[in-house]
Amino acid sequence: MSTYGPNQFAPEQDSAITAVADGDDIRRQLHRSERKLTRLLNNLPGMAYCCRIGEEFSYVLEFVSRGSIDLLGFTPEELITQKVNTIERMMHPEDVERVRKEEREAILQGRPYKLMYRVTAANGETKWLWDQGEPVFEESGLPVLLEGIIMDVSVQKMREITLQEENERLRSSVNGGCGLGELVGMSLSMQQVYKLILKAAQSDTNVVIFGETGTGKDLVARTIHEMSGRKGKYVPVNCGAIPEQLLESEFFGHKKGAFSGAYDNRQGYLAAADGGTLFLDELGELNLNLQVKLLRAIETKQYVPVGDTVPRRSDFRIITATHKDIKEMVREKTMRADFFYRIHVLSIHIPALRERPEDIPLLIDKFLARCEERGQKTVSMSAAVRMAMMKYDWPGNIRELHNVLDRYVTFGEVNFSDVRLCNQLLPGCEVDIELRDTETLNDAVERLEKAMIQRTLEQCRWHKGETARVLGLNLRTLQRKVKQYGI
Repeated sequence: MSTYGPNQFAPEQDSAITAVADGDDIRRQLHRSERKLTRLLNNLPGMAYCCRIGEEFSYVLEFVSRGSIDLLGFTPEELITQKVNTIERMMHPEDVERVRKEEREAILQGRPYKLMYRVTAANGETKWLWDQGEPVFEESGLPVLLEGIIMDVSVQKMREITLQEENERLRSSVNGGCGLGELVGMSLSMQQVYKLILKAAQSDTNVVIFGETGTGKDLVARTIHEMSGRKGKYVPVNCGAIPEQLLESEFFGHKKGAFSGAYDNRQGYLAAADGGTLFLDELGELNLNLQVKLLRAIETKQYVPVGDTVPRRSDFRIITATHKDIKEMVREKTMRADFFYRIHVLSIHIPALRERPEDIPLLIDKFLARCEERGQKTVSMSAAVRMAMMKYDWPGNIRELHNVLDRYVTFGEVNFSDVRLCNQLLPGCEVDIELRDTETLNDAVERLEKAMIQRTLEQCRWHKGETARVLGLNLRTLQRKVKQYGI
């Protein structure tokens, strides 16, 4: 006789009912999880997908998130209904085989894949896509699905392509290994300078240029600006030529009436360089007070004109130059350390002309060719004169070379007027050496040496011991040379 009441079930029945209830609960949880996952995938920045792997690596879309609308211009339903890999049909023909090969290899090797390819969207627009996913396998090891996400990377890819094209343009500017833009030289040291110029032109990094007077620091800065593609002006400033009391006004501008003599509003160098490049030559001449204000302007791209209270904005790129040791200036506290670190991001050292004598013939030819272009007479130069120029020390560097060549074009003679040893030792004693086409370098040096010895003897009242000391010779050498030259 049963011991269970009318509303009671046998244990077996109760277990069955509980199991059914638990199953329904699990299904509801799974359904909720699926909806939650779908919502998540539909809100991803891109398009999530699940693709079934068929025979011979054919693919059929089974799930596509709603990101497909923005990405491709098709709804998920439109893509799935076609029952084929619609994405591959939209793919650029040149990319199809490469993508297929990479997907096959990923499946066979059981690893994730990362692809970049082009597609034509529904509106006809070409887009670059980044596709990242991995295969899914059954317990038997059979690959059944590809799951992943696709994102639009067209902006980044076009920027990369533009940069590559710009790099090619910049490299093509290196004229046959003989120079870059207006810069001339094929020496290894100048090739290194060109590489740094190209690197600087590809970014807005602050650059400091080191080099002796006359090496062409302004030309290097101008080349960086011209190759950078900046649309604004190139604004060169010689910091050593500005009176200290006018520095702030010159850089930041001023309002009318800001100080005595400020009769009108005036913009400064920072405003003039908006969108362009501000080149500060003779950087070491800036005082500490202006360094602080320039540092703030460099960091914020904002400044306040003298006599004003409203900040102005200027998107300038800064390049500086100096012949001084600015690290030593920091140690001596004549330059602020924070200012130094802000400007000293990329440094370019321009070699002195005496360190690259193999470039001198190129510089000579370039200068003479320009003279002909300007309508001046055609000038030839003998091998002896060229050799002498290559042997000369060029204390004034390229600026001095141009001055010497100017004289050569005009008067047909080479005048190394910057041979300053005698002039430094004996103020007022001007010693010039003119090199004739028919004489050798040794002949010219001997004439100079004889003139220096004779004039120094005269200055020292023919006291040979004092003359030897002034000329840096020992007495015996001086006596030998006096005899040799018949002084």
